[in-house]
Amino acid sequence: MHDKITVLENGTELTFTFDQLLTFHGGGFPGGVVHGLKAMQAAFPLLSDGLVERREISILTAFSGPGGRDALEAVTRSLTDDRLTVDRSIGGKDVISDLPGPYLFRFSYRGRTAEATIKAGHVREEFVALGAKKDKSPEEITRHEALKSEMAQRLLPLPADEIYNVRVLADTQA
Repeated sequence: MHDKITVLENGTELTFTFDQLLTFHGGGFPGGVVHGLKAMQAAFPLLSDGLVERREISILTAFSGPGGRDALEAVTRSLTDDRLTVDRSIGGKDVISDLPGPYLFRFSYRGRTAEATIKAGHVREEFVALGAKKDKSPEEITRHEALKSEMAQRLLPLPADEIYNVRVLADTQA
């Protein structure tokens, strides 16, 4: 239940699992894939009473990571269809000292916009510090890769609303 998401493509249901999203991505950033998935799981129910049409969703996010981008693209085709905008300025400085940092996603669908922002404590300080560090040692690279996997394994089983706060920002639906 917590590892998949279902959307519509011209009225036909399409379900994407985490494993499918990770395969589409290529595996390098599994934590980012989980964040993209969990943000969509948290926000999509606020956009519609039923399933959303994937090609009608527009996304504005501060999250520039390739795992998140690929999860969003696989489910919504927003990158291909030019409905994905990354603007790091809409998030805080970083997820540790200035929530939500880059972990902010705004999804718009048929006149309604829902925002998902990460809750404190889900991204660890060591992960952020190593991610930002230039010229990592081989040991630091190995540790950072382990932390990416650890984040994915830790967050994937959780319900999206335990990881992300969501709210409707705009609603002009009739």
